[in-house]
Parts: sequence; structure tokens; C-alpha cells
Amino acid sequence: MPPPLHHLVRYDVPKIKTSHDAPAKSDRPNTVSPMKGTKASGQETMKLQESDEILSAILPPREWQEDGQLWSQPVSSTPATRLEVVSLKEQLDLQIQQRQARETGICPVRRELYSQCFDEIIRQVTIECAERGLLLLRVRDEIKMTLQAYQTLYESSVAFGMRKALQSEQGKAEKEQKITDLEGEVKKLEKSVTEWKNKHDALEKREAERRVADQAKHAEEMQFLKRTNQQLKTQLEGIIAPSKK
Repeated sequence: MPPPLHHLVRYDVPKIKTSHDAPAKSDRPNTVSPMKGTKASGQETMKLQESDEILSAILPPREWQEDGQLWSQPVSSTPATRLEVVSLKEQLDLQIQQRQARETGICPVRRELYSQCFDEIIRQVTIECAERGLLLLRVRDEIKMTLQAYQTLYESSVAFGMRKALQSEQGKAEKEQKITDLEGEVKKLEKSVTEWKNKHDALEKREAERRVADQAKHAEEMQFLKRTNQQLKTQLEGIIAPSKK
């Protein structure tokens, strides 16, 4: 699959890669004057080759398969002009607008575009000074590590929040079921209390009626006994009175 056509990093023309290909030569113009001699020219050539190797290590060539052939596209080693830097800024703004990247918050598209822009700046700086390019590489890698750490922390916090939410939902369902069961049990107990209260009231009413009946019966028996006693007393007095005479 070929790489995307629109990329903020400047690359050379892609070529078919074979096992016998030699390392790509630098596209930089030869700035060494013939008047400086062979020694100076050799040192400059070695310096350029070393800079190109560093540049290839920082920004490796893009490779892809197409029509059964392996294509390779190394990063360009041509120095950037001021107009190209201005064009880079314009291309960045255009890509942000075309790809509808969000201006704030987490946006993978915006992050990718700014990462490409930073890689292009590293390329331009490395061509002029390999040491500064390596230093910018450390800065880039540190930023990526920091972003990766924040992303990992964010993902773990989201996963933790989801687990807590699920646990809360599960606990909520269990508690709601428990509340329902307790409410049913309370209704049963209230019904039982009502039944026992009705039984108590009925029993108390019957007991009161029985006490009233017992009292009435007792009073009636007392009246009967008093009348009987009075009659016996009268009869006894009637018997004793004639004998005294």
C-alpha cells in the first residue's frame, strides 16, 4: 500500500528497492570549492555522508509493496529555503482545515499533523547541523513518551471508571432488589400485625362480654342465695317462735 500523498515531511522521489541497491546519495548541491584541495573535499564529503546517515536514522525511508515490487522513498536531504518554511506553515494550516482537526482537546488528526511538521523541522535542522537535529530528536522522543504516558494513564483511568460504574450499577441493582424484598417483607409483617391486632381486639371483646355475663350471673346467684337465705331465716324463726310460747 503506497504512503499518503500529502505529507508534511519532504521526501525524495520513490524508487524500486532491490537487494543490490547502494545507499542513496545526497541531493545537496556540492558547496565545496575545487580550490580547497582534495583533502577538504574528502572531509566535506564524509561530513555530508555522516549527516545523511544521521538523517536516515532519525527519519527512516518509507517502504511499501506495489504490484509485487518493494518501493522505497528516503527523506530528502535538500536544505529548506525560507519560502519552503513558509509553505510548510501554510500546508499545516491547510491540512488542519481539510482534515477537520479539532482546535482544542484530544485530537489524533491534529497530533499527527503537528508530529509531521515537527519531523520536517527536525529534517531541516539536521541538514544544517546534525547535533541540533539529534537534540531535537531527543525532545521529540521525550514528548512522545510523555504523551504515551498520559494516554496510558487516561485509558487506565477510563477503564477504572468504567469498572467502577459497572460495579456501581451491579451494586445498585442488588440493593434495589434487596429494598424490594425488604419492602415485601415489611408488607407481610404489617399484614401479620394487623391480623394479630384484630385477633387481640376480638379476644378482648369476647373476654369483656364474658366478664359482664359472669358478673350478671354472679349477681343473680347472689340475689337468689339472699332470697333463699331470707326464706330459710323466716321459716326458722317461725319454727322457733311457737316453741318459746
